[in-house]
Amino acid sequence: MKKSIFLLSILLLVFLSGSAQDDLQHQLAAAGGAKEYPGSPYLIVHDRTAVRVEESGLSHVDKEVLYKVLDPEGAKTLQSLTFGYDPLSAWVEVREMKVLRAGGGIETVPLTAVRDYPAPARAIYWGAREIIIPVGRLEPGDGVWIKTYQKGFTYALLGANAPADAQADERYIPPMKGHFYDIIPFYSTIPVKVKSYRVSLPATKKLQFEMYNGQARHYAHLLGDQSEYFWEVRDILPFKKEADMVDLSDVAPKLLISTSPDWQAKSLWFYRVNEDYGSFEFDDEIKAKVDEIVRGAKSDWERISRLTHWVAEEIRYSGISMGPGEGYTLHKGTMTFSDRCGVCKDKAGMLITMLRAAGFESYPAMTMAGSRIDRIPADQFNHSVTLVKIDGKYHLLDPTWVPGVRELWSSAEQQQEYLMGVPEGADLQSTPLSPPEKHYARYRLDSTIGSDGTLRGRVRIEAEGQSDSGLRRIFTRFPLHRWPEALQREFFHLHPAARVSGVVFPDPFDIAKPMLIEFKVEIPGYLKKGERIALVKPLAASLPFQGVLGFLRLNTGIEERKYPFRLRSSQLVEVRETMKFPGKWRAVQPPSLQKVSGSGADFSGDLKAGNGSLDIRAKLVLKKRIGQPEDWASVRNGVLEFKKIMETTLMLSRGGEK
Repeated sequence: MKKSIFLLSILLLVFLSGSAQDDLQHQLAAAGGAKEYPGSPYLIVHDRTAVRVEESGLSHVDKEVLYKVLDPEGAKTLQSLTFGYDPLSAWVEVREMKVLRAGGGIETVPLTAVRDYPAPARAIYWGAREIIIPVGRLEPGDGVWIKTYQKGFTYALLGANAPADAQADERYIPPMKGHFYDIIPFYSTIPVKVKSYRVSLPATKKLQFEMYNGQARHYAHLLGDQSEYFWEVRDILPFKKEADMVDLSDVAPKLLISTSPDWQAKSLWFYRVNEDYGSFEFDDEIKAKVDEIVRGAKSDWERISRLTHWVAEEIRYSGISMGPGEGYTLHKGTMTFSDRCGVCKDKAGMLITMLRAAGFESYPAMTMAGSRIDRIPADQFNHSVTLVKIDGKYHLLDPTWVPGVRELWSSAEQQQEYLMGVPEGADLQSTPLSPPEKHYARYRLDSTIGSDGTLRGRVRIEAEGQSDSGLRRIFTRFPLHRWPEALQREFFHLHPAARVSGVVFPDPFDIAKPMLIEFKVEIPGYLKKGERIALVKPLAASLPFQGVLGFLRLNTGIEERKYPFRLRSSQLVEVRETMKFPGKWRAVQPPSLQKVSGSGADFSGDLKAGNGSLDIRAKLVLKKRIGQPEDWASVRNGVLEFKKIMETTLMLSRGGEK
């Protein structure tokens, strides 16, 4: 009897296995091919994720994906699959893998071929790893099915004591114990027939969720002492991006889920975990260095500025795995001070430590450089910064983003959400707009063209804020012996034959004053003339140091936008030029510049030609770093008007002839 039951069980397993394989073949055949998805090398037939969350917050993730090869490029891409993971926060296994041939055969890929190796790294060396699975030769129509398992969480947020055993469950319990969150993108760069996400967790845990920028089929069930939630989206096509748009996760469909009650709870936890760990305790050596740095400072803000820029310049950005104190738990300031290196959280923690040693009240904050943080309290952070409290108000400092910048908080981070780790707790906040006039770039160009056609003139460029930092980078990114080479490359914009002399600029490493560059220029044969007609470009057509003018790279061919867009920073740019012509030459009908006024930008300017001279005035005001679609018209039109002076070739006539 027992033998019969055993045989029946074996037969049932074989039947179910065969049925599952038949289902995969059916899905593969019904998915469509290259004709239905032109331009796509391969297709994801299904992407299914099932998550089981324990009371501790530990999550177990089973995932299976079925790929279909559509063309030879897809066959080449899928001949090996690579998965990245962080061993500090997740344990990953490849459980099963099959190749489904277009002709109907099924081959099992031996897992002995799977390789686990250190991931390539640059600047941050935290021991990230990759798994590569060699699939082998594929042909259009073939399918690749893979099943994986993972436990842990998706970000290295370790507390002070992680078990040494790499497989121990305790190692992968999230630092905010008992809580679970996830961020699930329902967008892709390749077509996806169906993507689903299922999560079950104890019914005692309250799950918040929201689908952003799209819709999904959804249901929630109560199954005994477990709550189960399910989302599914079908026929996901590659997302069509716009040039200069905000991060894809800001506008594409995504699901956020979290058991954290609100951002206030996360703020309080973030404050407490660092205070308990002693992240910001200082010793006598740090106190002595702080006293040395602030000696002679005449105000609190001068002391804060000196300390911020010391950390910015003296703590090298280089992340290595330092054991306890990764992620949310910032490394101790004493260690960073000794090592003189770290990532953003180490630089932020070092500044907090030094500010406290100087007698200031200071705490950490978290933000998301490059994209938006939404209201569901799922952990959407990739950057750490510093807070200092002055006159009862918190102010942001960022020692990571301000090397060579006169600001204490980089305005390349304006309109960006952040969460403070303060004793009273805080809600999610957003950094304010920075006025454009704090980021000015002013060009003054004066020249005279001699009777031989040679232009001789002077150029003066002033910059502040983010414009100032862009101008400084011309020098600070090169060693001293390469500065002449860097300058020559910039002057080449003026004219290939330009001869530059009398170059004057301040020490670019001294941020006490805004940048100011002056030089003389001589360009032989600048005026192209005949008997009665001549051609000439204003010097403003070839402005040097255009790296300061990032808006010139905007794609103004886009007339209307569907999505928000971003610039480097808000900015004010002014150009003033006077050019004198020889003899009786005068400009013929110089182009007119149109005034622009709108929510994103303003522009005003004119091109005036008098007897023997040209006068240009132009002013562009870019009001925001992140603009909405309705801001685009004024930004686009303002940039186009500004570009007119850079695209103008003037026709001159002699003696008043037209």
